[in-house]
Amino acid sequence: MSATVRSRRLLSLISRNNARFSSSKPVEESPSILSSATDSVDASLSSQTQTSVDPTPPAKKSFKFLKFALGATLVGASAAAGYATYAYSTDEVEEKTRALRSLARNTVSDDASTLEKFQALVYSSAMAVPAKATELYLDLRRLMEEHVQGFTEPLSDKLLPDMHPMEQGALTLVLDLNETLVYSDWKRDRGWRTFKRPGVDAFLEHLAKFYEIVVYSDQMQMYVDPVIERLDPNHCIRYRLNRSATKYQNGKHYRDLSKLNRDPSKIIYLSGHALETSLQPENSVQIKPWTLQADDTELVDLIPFLEC
Repeated sequence: MSATVRSRRLLSLISRNNARFSSSKPVEESPSILSSATDSVDASLSSQTQTSVDPTPPAKKSFKFLKFALGATLVGASAAAGYATYAYSTDEVEEKTRALRSLARNTVSDDASTLEKFQALVYSSAMAVPAKATELYLDLRRLMEEHVQGFTEPLSDKLLPDMHPMEQGALTLVLDLNETLVYSDWKRDRGWRTFKRPGVDAFLEHLAKFYEIVVYSDQMQMYVDPVIERLDPNHCIRYRLNRSATKYQNGKHYRDLSKLNRDPSKIIYLSGHALETSLQPENSVQIKPWTLQADDTELVDLIPFLEC
């Protein structure tokens, strides 16, 4: 009897526990808690990744630094070369950098110690680059100045040949061409035409007896030669000089009478723009420019003065 009662109580207790377990609901996890936990895990992983992996390798950093240093060196060298070109002449730069260039050839005596020889070798090697750069700059500057001189300076220091010994002491009459002996005019219906100034034939023929006559023009040779050949069939004009014999300065072509290979005290420069186109105004005689005035007598009126 007692065993039966015990078994019934045990069965009822088991059934109650099963019912209570089946009726209880499962605990739902909070989505906010899960998302915050996930974010924290991702953040920690990303921070660990950033700290552990460097996106720029050391070799690339070194190459960037090398490019920056090379660019800064080139900019500094260009600025120094530009300032030296503006402020100093080639001879002044060569004089100021002579000591620097000599440092690249620094030598020691044979009886010097090994340390002194090593120090001299290191020092000369360190100064070799700026010294070579300075020499390269000087060579390039001389080359550029020679090239520019071909356009700005007269083609020679002696524009005329030596005077014949029998003519030593003769006077030289230098004449401009345009608006002094001739005038060139352009019209649409006929193009360019060149006109002789009144009295130019008598002027040249008479003064050729007393002067060595030279035409010194700022026009191109292709213009000067044909005009003089038509203007002077009797060859009273002994020499003709064109633009290549002028000095280009401040946007103008000047006649440099000091390059004529003649005594400056025996040169007269005659032009309608003498004071504006000559570097030696003390040798210049200004006359009225001719622009096709039919009643002009300037050249004829000058004959007695020049003959005297």
